[in-house]
Amino acid sequence: MKEKVSNLVCIMCPVGCNLTIKQTENNISVTGNSCPRGHEYGIKEVTNPERIVTSVIKYKSGTITIKTSTSIPKNLVDKCLRYTKTLRLKENLKSGDIIAQNVFNTNANLVVTSVNL
Repeated sequence: MKEKVSNLVCIMCPVGCNLTIKQTENNISVTGNSCPRGHEYGIKEVTNPERIVTSVIKYKSGTITIKTSTSIPKNLVDKCLRYTKTLRLKENLKSGDIIAQNVFNTNANLVVTSVNL
């Protein structure tokens, strides 16, 4: 494997370090981070990126906002957003209610964050 170089901004804290991640067949190195969290973020972002999904769903005469309880693989984000449009919501939802469990076997639940009627 030829060396692959990725440049990205760390989002683990407000500093926003400019990371350089170099990947070879046997090694991944991260430079530019000012803390260990940046190092971990850089490796995860090039090997198995994940995202928290947030969305808005029509509900009654208004909307609810939802999010995943934990991050899911980035390649499942679009699938998750499409799935939210198919949900049949129960009455009297409130913040904190779980509307779907273990979405796509990721251990992430879809949780109501606010109800706007």
